[in-house]
Amino acid sequence: MTATYKSQDGASVDADVVVPARYPGRWVAVAASLIVAIFFFISLATNPAYQWDVVWHYLFSGVVLKGFLWTIGLTVVAMTIGSLLGLVIALMRQSTNPVLAVFAAAFIWIFRGTPLLVQLIFWYNLAALYPTIEIGIPFLPPFASYSTNDLITPLAAAILGLGLNEAAYMAEIVRSGLLSVDPGQREAASSLGLTPATTIRRIILPQALRVIVPPAGNEVIGMLKATSLVSVLAIADLLYSVQGIYGRTFETIPLLIVASIWYLVASTTLTFFQRICERRLGRGHSVSRLDGLSILLAPIKDMFVSRPLSRLG
Repeated sequence: MTATYKSQDGASVDADVVVPARYPGRWVAVAASLIVAIFFFISLATNPAYQWDVVWHYLFSGVVLKGFLWTIGLTVVAMTIGSLLGLVIALMRQSTNPVLAVFAAAFIWIFRGTPLLVQLIFWYNLAALYPTIEIGIPFLPPFASYSTNDLITPLAAAILGLGLNEAAYMAEIVRSGLLSVDPGQREAASSLGLTPATTIRRIILPQALRVIVPPAGNEVIGMLKATSLVSVLAIADLLYSVQGIYGRTFETIPLLIVASIWYLVASTTLTFFQRICERRLGRGHSVSRLDGLSILLAPIKDMFVSRPLSRLG
């Protein structure tokens, strides 16, 4: 677009003006989103089938809160096992020893390639394969023998299934973080006389954390939701607790809403702390980041915030 301007001496000067592009599709998207949101909230407020009085009645009940604590506890234990074992598996995967590398690759292949629910049921029924677990030296009388049914309780099966499955995913996350560090860092550490273990602990891992933390945070939130699968083992987590209530009262929808509210509270809190960790680890890196709210409001901001026209001589 060309515009004519008057110079200080009164002469006419032609100049090109950059006009911001119009985005009518954004108006359509905003209007459609607002309509959907309005109808959704009207439905929430007017549909009696939601039974909000039942939701508020059970939201802070002792059974539900106890189940929520079980969910948080399982998440913490499973993520601790998965993170520590995943770090070991990732280092084995990077090892120059082919036996260790193949073992780690097989572990990741098995536990990532089978559904978590199948693994939970498998561990719960381990006694069908091994009725007893013996401790000792191979081909010699065992030092001790234990019944598998006594050792692999529903809680033990849940921890084994969740922890080992998470270890496979964390191993790949940690391995990607280790690979993101420049190989020259290892060479520099070796030239300074640092041992491989010290190099990993003091040089490589601190730099790799910036890549590891975002997907690891997503894994924590995913684990929080995956703990609902242990309800098939009759562990009194959040989902199993509300199932027990609506199994007696037949108030299925409001009790599922109660469980969803607590899952949302926990996942939102975890997301908040994940963002804090990402900001701290991202210091010194000039990478522009937009949070979800900024991305959501960006089209509205573009439509209502005026932009100055830039002139090109």
